[in-house]
Amino acid sequence: MPADSELPRTDAAGLPPLALSRPHEALGKARDLLATGPPPLEASFARQAVGIVLREFGDIEAAVRELETARRLARRSGWAEREADVRATLGVALAFAGRTTAARNTLNAAVRQSTGHLRGRILLRRGGVLATLGHHRDALADLNSAVTALRAAGDPIWEARARTERATCDLALGGLSRAATDLSRAEELFNANGQELESADAIVHRGVLALRIGDLPAALHCFDQAAERFGKLGLPDPTLSVQRCAALLAAGLPRDALDEAHTALDQLERSHGQATKKAELELAAAGCALAAGQSDAALRHATRAADLFDHQRRRWWRAHARLVKLRAQVAATPPITDPRRSAEQPHSTSTERHHAADAEPRRGAGTNPQRVADTELQRAAGADPHRTADDRPAGADTHRATEHHPASADTHRATDHHPAVTDPRRGGEGDGVELLREAARCARELAALSSPDVPLAHLIAGRLALALGRTAVARTHLAAAARGRRHGPALSRAVAWLAEALRAEAEHDPARLMRACRRGLDVLDQHRATLGSSELRAQASAHGAELAALGQRHALRLDRPRLLLAWSERWRATALAVPSVRPPDDERLQADLAAIRAVTDRLAQARAQGLPTAHLAAEQLRLERAARSRALHAPGQDADATTGCDVPALLAELGGDRLLELVDVDGRLHVLVCGSGTVRRFPAGDTEEAARHIDLARFGLSRLAHGRSTLSPADLLAQVEKSGRALQEALLGDAAHHLGDGEVVIVPPGRLHAVPWALLPALRERTVSVAPSAGTWLRARRAGSPSTGRVVLVRGPGLRSDGAEIRHIAPEYPGRVVLGDGTATVAGILRAMDGARLAHVAAHGTFRADSPLFSALRVDDGPLTVYDLERLRRAPRQVVLSSCDSGLTAPTGADELLGLASSLIQLGTTGIVASVVLVNDNAAVPLMVELHRRLSRGACLPAALCEARRAAATDPVATATGWSFVALGAC
Repeated sequence: MPADSELPRTDAAGLPPLALSRPHEALGKARDLLATGPPPLEASFARQAVGIVLREFGDIEAAVRELETARRLARRSGWAEREADVRATLGVALAFAGRTTAARNTLNAAVRQSTGHLRGRILLRRGGVLATLGHHRDALADLNSAVTALRAAGDPIWEARARTERATCDLALGGLSRAATDLSRAEELFNANGQELESADAIVHRGVLALRIGDLPAALHCFDQAAERFGKLGLPDPTLSVQRCAALLAAGLPRDALDEAHTALDQLERSHGQATKKAELELAAAGCALAAGQSDAALRHATRAADLFDHQRRRWWRAHARLVKLRAQVAATPPITDPRRSAEQPHSTSTERHHAADAEPRRGAGTNPQRVADTELQRAAGADPHRTADDRPAGADTHRATEHHPASADTHRATDHHPAVTDPRRGGEGDGVELLREAARCARELAALSSPDVPLAHLIAGRLALALGRTAVARTHLAAAARGRRHGPALSRAVAWLAEALRAEAEHDPARLMRACRRGLDVLDQHRATLGSSELRAQASAHGAELAALGQRHALRLDRPRLLLAWSERWRATALAVPSVRPPDDERLQADLAAIRAVTDRLAQARAQGLPTAHLAAEQLRLERAARSRALHAPGQDADATTGCDVPALLAELGGDRLLELVDVDGRLHVLVCGSGTVRRFPAGDTEEAARHIDLARFGLSRLAHGRSTLSPADLLAQVEKSGRALQEALLGDAAHHLGDGEVVIVPPGRLHAVPWALLPALRERTVSVAPSAGTWLRARRAGSPSTGRVVLVRGPGLRSDGAEIRHIAPEYPGRVVLGDGTATVAGILRAMDGARLAHVAAHGTFRADSPLFSALRVDDGPLTVYDLERLRRAPRQVVLSSCDSGLTAPTGADELLGLASSLIQLGTTGIVASVVLVNDNAAVPLMVELHRRLSRGACLPAALCEARRAAATDPVATATGWSFVALGAC
């Protein structure tokens, strides 16, 4: 039989390599050739190219049929190595179809049938399939031989494919350095040889590596860049979706990740795509649903994934699907309080008694234990990124070596809802024991597979053992989970420190418990410093929620208010403590934002005229997604940030004033009253009940402002006042009677920030300011109020009052800059506001709970969004926003805030007046005039607002309008 080197020269041999570099062109040429009735040899190349394109387009069954025909034609041609090459391509397609036994048999036959250079190519394909099935060490043996053979043969494209595939195996086994070397060389070779599709794949791999080493912005940028490349080629890429899910989960964006997984699954179903990819996407969707708190959906996805992997005989993947399934089962079990951690909480008012003892844990952690979620275990980048080796026909069937393992797509939450530890006994002792056994089995199986998810399995087993009262078993599992706390990616180390904290708590070692919590949060501080996006910084705090809650709960058990304050501050509004990163001058981002303004204006006009708006709404959504995606790419500056609060310094700054920090521990509110050198704790109401009272109060104020009721304004006002009394009891309890005689600062949890505080009877006549954290207030207070500088007054379009307040305010400020009537554009406003002493914006405001950074003020050329404000080099020192809902923020992460007001605070604004209710434009005018009259005479913002309320309260609507505004920041 002739040797491969003696194959007759034919143009058809170029079709298989063309199938992955320019698939549409290859498909057309192959079909044109087949239409001429070519001889078997040429026809085998054409059929092979068609099969490769169909496989990459997702039509696997059609691809298998084409490749089986190609194999028969190759055999008829009489060239054994031609048949071996087509067999290898067919073997990979069979693996994609989930027919794994047939795939391995076909590939083994191809290896036996080949020699020399071709053998290296076929070993690459077999190695890729072995890696897909989870046999990484066996795969590495094939891939090492393939790299050596292909390099020796001077075959750069196939060498690049082999290096890419080997890198995915090394990533799966923890060999980051070798993976980085291989990926860098592979990308060079692909680019040098014009391989468009595989160049896009190389970008995906670069993103996987970035995610694995913890560079989240770089990973997101790579995945978006790859998506753009694949889009231009017209190719769906399920593996890219799996990796984007992993990155979005690492970013703390589970709903975005779940949307990505569902979209990819729908697309795969429509195209009848690869069964292997469907299984991987089901697993990714399971992890996303679990992180989004949808345990039932997670269980369904995980069960489907496990069944598919079992059918496909993919042991590695099946083990990970079983782990996610276990986590979903645990999450779906009703939680109860673990008796070891639910020591009776003190309910009596307490005053700190041990000031010196309280000083040490100042770096502790606090968060909103309402959703003390599971701490995320991220193997940043995919613990196991791996994509089946493509087949390489003798001409060059390019390989897409990116079948990334589920670990990369499944960013884990350690378990659900601590402190209410899931109690497996709820389903009966036997069920709990079986869950524990399953967790132990998962840990053993994953360890045998060298999976990076072994610590997660041990952590789950440790939690289950604790809930069952099996302390010794729990210690063993938690110790195993804690081993990685000093090495590896930041998010993995944080999970290990959580395991160490739980182990210390089980062993009644409070000093070690607090040390572990502090160390874990310090690690997460380092991770957050790598992020430039304000959204990512806020979302990243979710990873430390349980560590922070452990510290809070311990301080509460000790009944030490100062310690509880320190731990509450440690993880509250931490994103605002990080120096703001000004977004890069990204022309495409700015173009997207300009396009958003244009389409928003067209959308408003279409609605006003009763015209169809669906296409404009869809375009607005597309542009917003693109802009948001680009903003997430911003890298951090690794700047040291002061998190937490210096309690002695806070008390010294307060003097006789009072700061009230509301702390949510296990769904109950506690008020820490700080001032006159002490910190006292008062129990208050239930957090959920308080949230309901807030909604009722805001609804009542809105009805009063806009006349949406058959009741008289006086009767409505009486109802609103009644709701204020109930709200005070829920939020403050007895603390309302211990406010002293000075100014009052309120520091609520993130989800309780939309409170019209002046509605509370105890605060109605007081100078009150609101801050995201005590530390934020202290920094703003020390910055002081500006006495000189530019004053900017902005009037937006469409106000019922026509911005009348601007005309009355302007005389108070000689030399002011006034923008309106076409000059109040985004660019003009940003230029004027940059470095200003005071900015007043009278404009319609929109709060976007679905996407807080698109919350906006309506100005002459469209919406002025948070993304626009982040371009300021120097934020105005003080800002007055006389617009609806301008003070609203979206609680996110552990206890973070996103919105117009919070973005200005992070940028350096020290004082803001804004509304938390839809206000009446006309009624706001006299309030704003009175406010500025006092500001121009030297009053600070909170005091000016308090006095302006009294002066402007001439009727029920005016009174409600005054109550709707709050002062944020410091006096």
